[in-house]
Amino acid sequence: MILNVTYPRDSLVDPTNKSMKIKFGLATPSRLWSLDWEGRQQTLSDIVDLGFDHVFMADHVSFRDGSGTDGFVEVASLSQLNPKIGVMISIYLLPLRHPLPVARQLASMARIAPGRMIFGVGIGGDDRHELEVCGVDPKRRGVRANESLTIIRRLLEGESVTFSGLEFDISDARIKPKPREPIPILVGGRSDAALERAAKHSEGWIGVWCSAKRYAEALGILAEKAEEFGRNQVDWSHGYQPWIGIDKKDPKKARAAVAKGMEDFYKIPFSKFERYTPFGTPSQVAEQLVPYIESGCRLFNLKVCASKPEEEMELGAEVLALLRKN
Repeated sequence: MILNVTYPRDSLVDPTNKSMKIKFGLATPSRLWSLDWEGRQQTLSDIVDLGFDHVFMADHVSFRDGSGTDGFVEVASLSQLNPKIGVMISIYLLPLRHPLPVARQLASMARIAPGRMIFGVGIGGDDRHELEVCGVDPKRRGVRANESLTIIRRLLEGESVTFSGLEFDISDARIKPKPREPIPILVGGRSDAALERAAKHSEGWIGVWCSAKRYAEALGILAEKAEEFGRNQVDWSHGYQPWIGIDKKDPKKARAAVAKGMEDFYKIPFSKFERYTPFGTPSQVAEQLVPYIESGCRLFNLKVCASKPEEEMELGAEVLALLRKN
């Protein structure tokens, strides 16, 4: 870990991009798919009216006990519920797939929801068995992701791609039509290898479970790597994706709500996450997130947990409003 980062004096890389407007995403509300069609449309309309820029969804094939959802299927569905809402997969487990079908899915999203999708990718690893049952060696997931990103970016630029790597061999592959508007790619992960991947292949990094200090250090590492790769004019949009527990008055209820949500999903004790999980009243949660803005975060993906699921959106919007005032 690099603790004291200095940037080249002539560098054009601005890792914080402080002039960029902060974007806010809300995780798909927990009750959305249990609603009827009109209820789903109304929910997405409410999310737009509350000020969120996009809705995001994770991606898993068979996580822990077999749970999961296909990220592309879900964002395609979400995009058709409201013409204004942006959609984002965060994080898509890229090593589990071949890059050609992924490029086709992205090109299809560019057609059905032009200018409204962000593609967040990562390599997984929280559940090794999920990788193994998909036929992927967990030790090879980083290489697979790097090669896939190289192939996907070239395909979406309209190239005829021939590629021979350690994981993939393709010849004369094309994806038509080429997206009229590029789909931004953001890379998630906590390791320095993930930061290098983001510097080389993306328009931003998505942090999770780290302090604001580490977040700033990570952007410094990324900036140095981007300089090495000659990517010093990228309009960076770095993000942070926290689970947050909110209650209007009672921080204990907020903690209980987010602890239950995370333990139900990850199947491990909340104590493993608590240090980096904001919870409390809306103002308390916003106060805990402000340092990430100061460290360079320009996109928040908020997974809101509340004791009453019907209050998730409104409570998240209160945090959003407070952060936008900052």
